[in-house]
Amino acid sequence: MIYLNIGSNLPLEEGGREENILKAISCLRKLNLDLIEISSFYQTPSYPNNSDPKFINLCIKLKSNLNSSELLNEIKKIEKKLGRTRIKKNEPRTCDIDIIDFNGEIIKNDELETPHPRLHLRNFVIYPLKEIEPNWYHPIFNKNIDSFFQELDKNSHNEITRLGKSDILN
Repeated sequence: MIYLNIGSNLPLEEGGREENILKAISCLRKLNLDLIEISSFYQTPSYPNNSDPKFINLCIKLKSNLNSSELLNEIKKIEKKLGRTRIKKNEPRTCDIDIIDFNGEIIKNDELETPHPRLHLRNFVIYPLKEIEPNWYHPIFNKNIDSFFQELDKNSHNEITRLGKSDILN
């Protein structure tokens, strides 16, 4: 299984943050990916600058015939199409798509690292991933998603808000 996290904290002219994420999912569908499950939307403060607009994120479970490099290349095209610019790290953005896990493979190269190297620290990844794959297991840390959920500090649990489920799969 492949798991993607999609986020947005800047609206496009023609829609809000949720609409950006739905447009990203629509673009992914055009790649003939098998979208299996999509989590609820979750809202969190922007990191590291809390004064930036809040982020909305969700997680997608899918299958694909694309290899990891091909998928990453397509993701970058989608982000660009949806107005993503890469000027400064952690800046506000219209669309951010991260490969969290690619079929359980441990990948580390100049372009991609999976499992995502900071997923275990990010409530906006842990919550939606736990929702759609409660038995997900980290192949490097040898821990399941519930362990990471339990290890989040109190603030990480308090600052995240589940906004509701998208019906985009229907």
